[in-house]
Amino acid sequence: MIKIKKLNKNFGKVEVLKELDLTIIKGGIFTILGPNGSGKTTLIKAILGMVIPNSGDIEIDGKSILKKYEYRNGINYLPQIANFPGNLTVNELIEMIKTLRNKPTKEKELIQLFRISPFMDKKLMNLSGGTKQKVNLILTFMFDSEIIILDEPTSGLDPVSLIQLKKIIQEEKEKGKTILITTHIMSFVEELSDEIVFILDGKIYFKGSVQELKIQTKENNIEHAIAHLLLKENV
Repeated sequence: MIKIKKLNKNFGKVEVLKELDLTIIKGGIFTILGPNGSGKTTLIKAILGMVIPNSGDIEIDGKSILKKYEYRNGINYLPQIANFPGNLTVNELIEMIKTLRNKPTKEKELIQLFRISPFMDKKLMNLSGGTKQKVNLILTFMFDSEIIILDEPTSGLDPVSLIQLKKIIQEEKEKGKTILITTHIMSFVEELSDEIVFILDGKIYFKGSVQELKIQTKENNIEHAIAHLLLKENV
């Protein structure tokens, strides 16, 4: 379980997170939504220890993680933009990451699933954006961790790879993993999410299921429901 208590984060005079409270129970798919600048990326980076909050606390399984690092070995993270060393081949990158984390891996089945075998000896600088994203996904899912954080995981994926990604996410959920996702693809949200967290101006304005969101906003379409939240708060 992830528990966030009274989290505040300022960048200079800009308040990005404001007394944010959030509890994410163990197991399930949780989608964090919000417009650009809403605070969702800062929240994810705070959970990862990449951003230190000004005040408040973050607990995982009842233990504070602030200014600690060991807990990160239990998190798989897919960044929105993967800045790989361009001079490395795909195979060299995978082997390097395996050495850094020193955990059992299952990269072979993922390489086959995402059809990366023809690219294993190619340098990363010569790969397309979609192929790089597949490599990014392999690096994320090849380790067995209890928490998985995916920042815009669908970016650049072809339809076949998108289907495979959805399958993997569902399989990880069935294993009891806690999966946090940020995305702008509402069909992806509606299909996979157990719960939605909507953040605006550093505060949480909605937490619940897709169906609960539709009932609250009196909208049958999820995109219209999200737009309803935005319009309501901007009035």
